[in-house]
Amino acid sequence: MNNRDQTTGFAKRSLGQNFLVDQDFIDKIIKAVDPQPGETIIEIGPGRGALTQRLVNSGVKVIAIELDRELVPQLREQFKDSPNFRVIEDNATKVDFARIGLGGSEVRIEFKVVANLPYYISTAILQHLASQRSCFSSLILMFQREVVGRITAEPGTRERGFLTVLVESAFSVRKLFDVPPNAFRPIPKVVSSVVELTPKPPLVTDNSEFRDLISQGFMQKRKTILNNLKGKYSNILDVLKKSEIDPQRRAESLTLDEWIRLFGFIN
Repeated sequence: MNNRDQTTGFAKRSLGQNFLVDQDFIDKIIKAVDPQPGETIIEIGPGRGALTQRLVNSGVKVIAIELDRELVPQLREQFKDSPNFRVIEDNATKVDFARIGLGGSEVRIEFKVVANLPYYISTAILQHLASQRSCFSSLILMFQREVVGRITAEPGTRERGFLTVLVESAFSVRKLFDVPPNAFRPIPKVVSSVVELTPKPPLVTDNSEFRDLISQGFMQKRKTILNNLKGKYSNILDVLKKSEIDPQRRAESLTLDEWIRLFGFIN
């Protein structure tokens, strides 16, 4: 083990590792994933393989993506007798899921995805999954409850921000259940939540310029939408009027449809 890394037992704090050990919550996640014969399921961050074992036992094809180079050989050894298991050592924020889906054939596979994701990677992984969502049929993801609160925040609430609009534009979102700290080892200081994401078809929101607009709009949340956008868009007052959006509103009050309408007039 790298002695420069902070660890708690066998979990690395630098990678935000907290391993799910409670069988009741493992059961609930497996039920949400609902593995079916013939499916391929990608597990991001399998850790010690608690969920992985259940998925492999169900008979589906499991592709695990693990960043921790010390866990990869352990997983290969653990599942060496399981032909339906493969582990890839890589960073999930950089993986080309479309390439995995082709698997050497011309027929693309749509995956289910399951993951327990640390706080520090939440924004990056959600942006990456959103950009490649055509590869997925559904995603069952676990984050800190605070992150799930942000991605499910309604217009007009303080939690709503860039990540909310990004996720809402790419997925239909449904919170499933909370997972208490004592379900993990080591025990974290926060409650986790499991969410189901169902991919939406391609939209104008996939444009990088749309993400730039949202990012600029939420630059300083206490400022009005006009004040946040006028530095980037010289004609923003006219654009807001054409979009029928009050320039004195704050970004958190805008619905997804209003963001799309605003983007249409900017472009």
